[in-house]
Amino acid sequence: MLDLPVPQPYGALSNGEGVAMAGDDRTARSAGPPTGRIRRTAPVARLAARTAAGKVVAAVRRRTGGDMSEFHARSAERYAELLGQSKGALMKAGQMLSFVGAAFPEEQRQVFQSALRGLQADAPPMAYPVAAAMFEAELGRRPEQVFAEFGEAPVAAASIGQVHEARLPDGRRVAVKIQYPGAADAIRADLDNLELLATVVGAARTLVPGLSRMDTRAVAEEIAGRIDEELDYRKEAENQGAFARAYRGHPFIHVPEVVPELSTDRVLTQQFVDGWRWSDALSADQALRDRWGEVIFRFAIGTLRRHGLFNADPHPGNYLFHPDGTVTFVDFGCVKRFARHQIELIQDIVRAAVKDDGDTLHAKFVEVGMLPATGGPSPDEVLAWYADGFEMFRGRQPYTLTPEAVAAFQTQEMDLTGPHARVLRSLNPPPDFVFLARIDLGMLSVLAELRATGWWEAIRAELDDGADPVTELGRAEAVFRAGQAPDLLRPA
Repeated sequence: MLDLPVPQPYGALSNGEGVAMAGDDRTARSAGPPTGRIRRTAPVARLAARTAAGKVVAAVRRRTGGDMSEFHARSAERYAELLGQSKGALMKAGQMLSFVGAAFPEEQRQVFQSALRGLQADAPPMAYPVAAAMFEAELGRRPEQVFAEFGEAPVAAASIGQVHEARLPDGRRVAVKIQYPGAADAIRADLDNLELLATVVGAARTLVPGLSRMDTRAVAEEIAGRIDEELDYRKEAENQGAFARAYRGHPFIHVPEVVPELSTDRVLTQQFVDGWRWSDALSADQALRDRWGEVIFRFAIGTLRRHGLFNADPHPGNYLFHPDGTVTFVDFGCVKRFARHQIELIQDIVRAAVKDDGDTLHAKFVEVGMLPATGGPSPDEVLAWYADGFEMFRGRQPYTLTPEAVAAFQTQEMDLTGPHARVLRSLNPPPDFVFLARIDLGMLSVLAELRATGWWEAIRAELDDGADPVTELGRAEAVFRAGQAPDLLRPA
């Protein structure tokens, strides 16, 4: 008998591991963000400058054996505090860049995660009359005129909208996400100021070794595109519908169905799902965590390989865990699409790293523009740098992912003073691949926190090379795939 917590009702909306939940006594929206380009950009620029100066001091301390924890704590707290005060797109950008903490050793990682978690925890819910008015403005009727039951208290409130549990006249339980009034206008005003977002990215870059050549403006444009999509609930409904079609009837992956007739630009209605949240999942039996880990890996990598879709927000608040080993995936406001040639390129890069093929790896990096064609690091240098991140495939199977292992290879992969400095100084990753790295690192961090053990290389070979499945879940999925239309959502 598994010693598991009692499932808590939770709508199909990510809670971000710390949003204001029903029962909070905060009922009014917080004060608006500071306005004006100079007023909003200057504090972020000051943060970047202070962090860069602090790194010089920290480097001296490191060489003399001094304690660097104070520097990292102050940097993370300043970064999170500033973006939290800024609200709007700046806070969303901070959330999207919060993956940087995974690149640090344990004591530093906990500081960053703790500070950045606050970005997602300061969203007081709308009072019910405001939420009802927003619903009526979008659908022409009040909630009580549409639903047989409608919970006035939200079950979750996040940075853009909040979710209410409801019941349709036919008895179906649904989650109704309602956007905060004015949220889209405020965030899009930030998105119009690309220099502001680029400064935020630059501030994050100063916190992470190995990102010094990153094109902050290009990355800011990529982030702006993803944030803009999150504001459009019709786009989210379209994204979620694509995932739901791909996994309808799947044996262990579940995506809630959207109710399109009750979804608009600012209201999204979908199937309500009960499940355990992240903190509950971490206390489950290890065998169950291993199974969940394989499900998450198959969902993330399999959806990219087969359908060209990648849920670009892979934090654990977007998963609902079930005692039968299945997982429900929620929140599809931020989805990245890849064309077939991009997927094949990704597969070629992974194969080369796994098979110690430095020549192919170097050629593919040149092809995507990450490395110069001449004058850069050699194929052997590129392989030595990149292959460390593929230990889960190259190491002895089954392989157990741990936070310590993920932090170690990320630190080595980004250390400008380490053995791979020549490669790092030559890198110029395009925005698509910066975002892909963020997604990959987010997924790895989730698997590491679960301490999931799996046959990762066999699963990769199954997805990339058409190898026969070796796990129970792989065989179950093969049966499911055999019954699907071969051209379902196949990327161009």
